[in-house]
Amino acid sequence: MKMPTMPIMPKGSEMLFSAKCFGASMLALYISLAAGLPRPFWAMMTAYIIASPFSGAVRSKALFRVCGTLIGSTMTIFLVPRLANAPELLSLALACWVGVCLYVSLLDRTPRSYIFMLAGYTAGLIGFPAVTDPSAIFDTGLARVEEITIGILSATVVHSLVFPQGVGPVLLGRLDRAIADAQRWMRDVLQPGADKAQAVHTRLALAGEISEMRVMSTHLPFDTSHLRWTAGMVHGLHDRLSVMVPLLLAVEDRLNTLREVDPASLAPWARLLDDTAAWVRAGRDADPARAAQLRAELAQLKPALAVNASWSEILRLNLAQRLDALIEACEDGLELRSNVDAVTRGGASAYAPHLKPSVLHRDHGMALRSALAAVITILLCCAFWILTAWPAGAAAPMMAGVLCCFFATQDDPAPAILAFLKWTLISMPVGAFYILCVLPAVHSYEMLVLSIAPVFLIGGAFMPRPATAGSALAFLIGMAGTLSLQDTGTLDIPTFLNSMVAQVFGYIAAAVITTLIRTVGGDWMAQRMLRTARREVAQMAQATAREPLLKISARMVDRIGLLMPRLAIAHPTPEARAVAVDGLRELRVGLHVAQLCGLQQSLEQAGVTLQPLMQKLGRYFGSGGHAHGQAPAALLERLDGTLRAVCAATEGAAAEARPQAAAALASMRRDLFPRAAAYQPEIAS
Repeated sequence: MKMPTMPIMPKGSEMLFSAKCFGASMLALYISLAAGLPRPFWAMMTAYIIASPFSGAVRSKALFRVCGTLIGSTMTIFLVPRLANAPELLSLALACWVGVCLYVSLLDRTPRSYIFMLAGYTAGLIGFPAVTDPSAIFDTGLARVEEITIGILSATVVHSLVFPQGVGPVLLGRLDRAIADAQRWMRDVLQPGADKAQAVHTRLALAGEISEMRVMSTHLPFDTSHLRWTAGMVHGLHDRLSVMVPLLLAVEDRLNTLREVDPASLAPWARLLDDTAAWVRAGRDADPARAAQLRAELAQLKPALAVNASWSEILRLNLAQRLDALIEACEDGLELRSNVDAVTRGGASAYAPHLKPSVLHRDHGMALRSALAAVITILLCCAFWILTAWPAGAAAPMMAGVLCCFFATQDDPAPAILAFLKWTLISMPVGAFYILCVLPAVHSYEMLVLSIAPVFLIGGAFMPRPATAGSALAFLIGMAGTLSLQDTGTLDIPTFLNSMVAQVFGYIAAAVITTLIRTVGGDWMAQRMLRTARREVAQMAQATAREPLLKISARMVDRIGLLMPRLAIAHPTPEARAVAVDGLRELRVGLHVAQLCGLQQSLEQAGVTLQPLMQKLGRYFGSGGHAHGQAPAALLERLDGTLRAVCAATEGAAAEARPQAAAALASMRRDLFPRAAAYQPEIAS
């Protein structure tokens, strides 16, 4: 099949964005020149770095960048005077500061992480040139803060006032598509057609979309649209979608299992499943009262939990509970979506309790490896610079630190660093032409703007495209960095070449060290995430206090979203991908453990103890030596024994806990032992 080609000519919206970026950068440059700041091109560069097609993202990044710049500058002013007589110690202190800030930023997966990243490499940008001349560090730090702040404010004003594009409508459009995808998935589950392996992957890709939108919506309070007042409700919608993903997986599995082991038992359910599918098909026009009717009909179909309940009865009980929760989550989501529309039409804003992105997956080990790679790279560049007494050598650790921070979130940062190097090298001849041939003939601000406009307007038009954004930004930063040589008054070939060689050395060092220390494969990273999830389940099984179900569900969905693109690369064929996706079943066990622990007190009053099962679960998930589908038979026996005990327990205090516990145990059995023989209510004599 022929792949679609990207249009070469920029669209009107892309040219408008480029014009806004150029206007903001020229405003920043003018103010900096008028104020007599020493490096006005830094303000121009900053205006491009924080640029975004969405005004809300520009405003949030502006706030975060100002905070990060202030923190980084303050740390530099604190360190440099105290270590001025020991360049080696000062270099070590700055490198460690960059590493600590990078580590913290990688643990905060929201745009707020920009604060910590900026605090790190801003200290490097200001501090490394001061290693050999620390006397003017306060003036230098103050000037950098002023220049960067001017660039930030200029970009914020221009992108907020000149044809602003709010992040809210785009986010809401993506949210509507995610809701529609979830509803389509729900219809396919209730009325299945031809189920293909590729469809499984496409559905689970919804998990990645949910996590991405949760992070994206942190820009919403800074947006220029009315949707900024609905941030709480939008986050609440993400929570409902996070709940729906494991419920959809559970309902689909139970229906498929019942169709295999006892298809006749689903005959009374046929009309309810069709009616539910029809209600879901109505989408946002669905009648809320109809959801209550469907749940009432579902309650009538839910079988009672008898002492000798069969596997089919327990599965139908589990199906009834999960389908009831799914209908409720869908109903809540539709209500929240209607409330968002009401607010945008001028209605009152209602706060919706929601989870914060802090519940998402965190990888302390990879964050530490990224920080270590940055520290080692910076120290190697500093050692070479100090030992060789390289006049322009400060640029090497500066740029190495920046690139190690920029691409630390990628499994393999080296290709992105090399691409950045490539476009920086491409910008060098253009920059050399300007500083050696054009700028010496420019004697006014107006002529400067006209002379550099063609390059920056054309380059900026490619920044809104995801495929070319990194290349365009690298080219423009390289151009602005080259033009900043004019600020030092040294427009000569030796200085230009010396500075460029130092930057290239820093880029290459960053690529080499990250390849040796930080680079990992997608399949390796997927296995690491699964091991982390297993350890979490082991800790939950052995702990006394546990997180709420909603938090566990959100993190599970986030992990699925992170795993899916890696599994797609590691398992390119749909069949292999379906096998890999089957291994994600164990991610759901944490939900069942949390649910059982919430019922533990009621079950103990009825004479059912969960401790032996939790101990076996803790040992199994804590060992890390088993692949999915290879859980020990002893765990299956204990699981079945606990299920029998729950069924045989007297009602009373456990009247409501018994069916909930049986449903959770049935789900755990299906997720851990999907191919095991059917549960037997009594042990054969």
